[in-house]
Amino acid sequence: MNRTTMLNEREAESCYLGQFIPLHYHHNMLMDSNRMQAFKTAIQHVVRPGAKVLELGGGTGVLSWFAAQQAEKVWCVEFNPDMVNEARRLLAQNPQGEKVEVIHADAFEYLPPEPVDVVICEMIHVAMLREKLLEVIANFKQRYLEKFGGLLPIFMPEAIIMAVQPMQQEYNFEGYSAPIVQFQETNAIYANSRQLAEPAVYSIIDFSAPIDMLISWQGSFSMTEDGNLNALRFITKNILSVLQQQSSTIDWLNHYMVLPLPSALQVKAGDIIDVSFRYRGGASIASLQNALQAVIRQPESITVHGEAVFA
Repeated sequence: MNRTTMLNEREAESCYLGQFIPLHYHHNMLMDSNRMQAFKTAIQHVVRPGAKVLELGGGTGVLSWFAAQQAEKVWCVEFNPDMVNEARRLLAQNPQGEKVEVIHADAFEYLPPEPVDVVICEMIHVAMLREKLLEVIANFKQRYLEKFGGLLPIFMPEAIIMAVQPMQQEYNFEGYSAPIVQFQETNAIYANSRQLAEPAVYSIIDFSAPIDMLISWQGSFSMTEDGNLNALRFITKNILSVLQQQSSTIDWLNHYMVLPLPSALQVKAGDIIDVSFRYRGGASIASLQNALQAVIRQPESITVHGEAVFA
């Protein structure tokens, strides 16, 4: 398979995965104050005066622009030709925008002309699905060290914490039953969503360490109330920057993702539910959904004085 064929396949995959998203969707991201403020604060903390910064997957260029307020030079890499033009147009309207060089290139292949201090990559989807953040960073680290050696730059996000939670989710829409994936704002209350147990962390990704593309988990939950366990909620916290002196972090939460289970379980408070799943970072939502398993743990039988009882 030649490079042109591979590139065409990657372009097609990017369109399918939603990475070639239109400008109006980028407007929604600009309107997300939680996202914008978290990245702005983290970038202000990490990017020192005179720093060299690389952004992989720059979109409108806003994160590169945040970096340009202190950086000496910013390379903003974007694969979508339409967004390349938009980023250049928008940056030209903003002070310090001239510090940002927008480059039409593939993040899987591009390397800066010189070492950089910070790499920003907001190819982030809840549960590390769809978007190619893990693969892009793992690939970049290998190629960067081969070219420049020495120390790796600081990555933003620095780490990602992922958790899962058993839920009772209403899937009745005006009498029409439709168990489908749902995305929920993190600061909203949803009357049709009930938490049946506390969330459990299933993966922590540290971008300064080697990255494992395979994400798998087996764990258990103790139900805190009776209900119809028919979904799992996936929670993704992005640690944008670690504030070591303050012993705190600058975080940004993705929207929650609620995935219906293949079969609902009627549970009671105190029931132990065993949950397992396995998927590859950057894979489709369906690949995770098809791997979900949840079963009620059966009591273990023991023998006392020749009689079988249940523990």
